[in-house]
Amino acid sequence: MKSSNPVFSRRGFARDVGHTEGHPEQPQTVGAPAGASVGLRVGAEPYGPHTVNPYADDSSRSPRLSKDAPPQDRSRAVTADGAMTIDDVVTRSALTLGTVALTAMLSWVLLPPHDAGTGRSYGIAAGAGLLAFALSLVQSFRREPSPALILAYAAFEGVFLGVISHATSTYIAPGAVVQAVLGTLTVFAGVLIAYKSRWIRVTRRFHGFVLASAMGFLLLMVVDLAASVFGGGDGLGFDSGGLGILFGAAGIVLGACFLALDFRQVEDGVAYGAPRKESWIAAFGLTVTLVWIYLEALRVLSVLMQQGDD
Repeated sequence: MKSSNPVFSRRGFARDVGHTEGHPEQPQTVGAPAGASVGLRVGAEPYGPHTVNPYADDSSRSPRLSKDAPPQDRSRAVTADGAMTIDDVVTRSALTLGTVALTAMLSWVLLPPHDAGTGRSYGIAAGAGLLAFALSLVQSFRREPSPALILAYAAFEGVFLGVISHATSTYIAPGAVVQAVLGTLTVFAGVLIAYKSRWIRVTRRFHGFVLASAMGFLLLMVVDLAASVFGGGDGLGFDSGGLGILFGAAGIVLGACFLALDFRQVEDGVAYGAPRKESWIAAFGLTVTLVWIYLEALRVLSVLMQQGDD
């Protein structure tokens, strides 16, 4: 399965999804060991039905796998190499998000935007943001997850967030940072509950709608940036007033939709016995999505507080 987030559409576990020659397999139950054939048909809805385990026929992932081996043996070979579990995803996600938080706190303290080194702080933040974006693109187009790349992305992203958050808290919206963090955690918890309760169903149509919305949203962001750079002023007005609140709220909703896609990605990866290293992809995706939601929440709170001061 391949899922997406607001920035990157080419990431997901099934980079080499294929069909087993002459040996169609049944999808496995969530949390069940490889080889189980009853229960929830994970992967049947969102991106079209899988008639095989996407990992069972990938001989490049393990020397034990063989295209001529029975499907049960191929499934067991992936599991023998170490199948991804929810604990793996939680551990990698905690490590990645912890790196973001740690470097954000360090940059908040060491790169204050209100001292004599304001230009230096903003320059370092801009450079860190560009590096984070570049590293995330590199990881998005790699066939294999790289823990070093993902953690480096998290570190540079944290530096960027720390300076931006400190500047927002100091000059624009005091107290907005804590509220944005709490808001992000609330969105995460709400989407997780809704997903586990099956109030949100990640189907092919849902996936297509979210991707189309993300493309439109990003296009508007680019046009707004170009208008502010070349036309001066507030661009299209997405950073102030009612339009800014509406645009930020739409960004939060879009981020919540991508969280649902991320959860489905993890669920399918565990059910199909994805290799353990793929948990880094899940951690990377969740981190990018949560950073997105945080920035959009910070935007909305900044606009609201600015309006309250007028």
